[in-house]
Amino acid sequence: MTTPAPGRKRRRTSGRRAPGEHPPAEHPPAGQRPAGPPAAPPAERRPPAAPFPQGERFPAAGPYSPAAPYPAEQYPAAGHAPVEPAPAPAEPASAEPGTAERASGRRSSAMRSAKRSAKPSPRRDSAEEPEGILGRLEAWGLSPVQQKLVLGGAWTAAAAAVIGALLLAIAAIGNDYVPEPPAADTGTAASQPRPAAYRGWPSSKVFAPIAQSKADPLLLPLKDVFAEKTLTEGRITLRLTGTKLDVACAEAVWGRTLTDRLAQAGCTQALRGTYTSADRRYVAQYTLFKLRDAASADGLVSSLATLHRGGWVRPVDPARPLFTADGHSEGSGHAMGHYAGLVWIGRADGAEPDAKDDFVSLSLAVRGAEKAVFRRVVAVAPTP
Repeated sequence: MTTPAPGRKRRRTSGRRAPGEHPPAEHPPAGQRPAGPPAAPPAERRPPAAPFPQGERFPAAGPYSPAAPYPAEQYPAAGHAPVEPAPAPAEPASAEPGTAERASGRRSSAMRSAKRSAKPSPRRDSAEEPEGILGRLEAWGLSPVQQKLVLGGAWTAAAAAVIGALLLAIAAIGNDYVPEPPAADTGTAASQPRPAAYRGWPSSKVFAPIAQSKADPLLLPLKDVFAEKTLTEGRITLRLTGTKLDVACAEAVWGRTLTDRLAQAGCTQALRGTYTSADRRYVAQYTLFKLRDAASADGLVSSLATLHRGGWVRPVDPARPLFTADGHSEGSGHAMGHYAGLVWIGRADGAEPDAKDDFVSLSLAVRGAEKAVFRRVVAVAPTP
């Protein structure tokens, strides 16, 4: 036995191989297929697992998952083409920590936007529109009580608008309103003269002492009212041409409405007088009624503003009337305590007044007959 040289160790021949050394490959005999699937390749030849970013979960176990064994090679049957395995779905990788939280927030916002867009639009199609006013109010979200308030306010506004329109129409008509005369007076109204324009004035405080007929029970004599034979105002001079006193006031007027009005006012006297101007250009008539009180006198002169075309005073001399039915004339009413005076003036030819005519002075001149009423005020309440 040969003794080894000192200092050298004997190399052991064991079954352990050095790193990187591969066992010899075993091949089956020619013409013979291996009995089973080939052995898995050594671990060094396995493809390295793809690195996963921090914070991401590893995918489930699969053919190429680090947790799964390396798939064994399988040989397809003869005559069949190999089938490639379907690749696993790729997972999105985050670039940096916190990206997953921001992505989750964006997904939540997108889901909320999708829910809002999925909600039906409040605007309805024409086929779904609610029918009627109540349906529309209910669609607007009004309660039954609010719906009643809205409808009540709408009806109130509509009624107020209608009433306002009627009042405006009546005001626009004014003194031009002509009531239809009663059936019995139709022929009389067409043939009787009457003023084309009229205006009335209520009683003033000056006549307060004679507001009641009880304070002035005496009848006015005809000669006291028409005591002056000539009346002058400005350039107009009137001369008295006729007078008449009627105890029954209905005989001094025509028209059923005016007759009834005088009866209700307690008329006890009707005094009439006619005048002609010195130049015979103008004519005038003055009528004075003695009534129950000042309220009756005010009511008479105000009612004639609309009723004067359906009833007026008669001329003193029907055979020779100063006014004609087709001529132009004007009238006015003046309440003085429990007395009411009616003025009737016009041109003698019945023509309308022009720039040369002064109907104001003509009216003031004929009212000179009212001096008798002022004397009654002084007689009832004398000045101290």
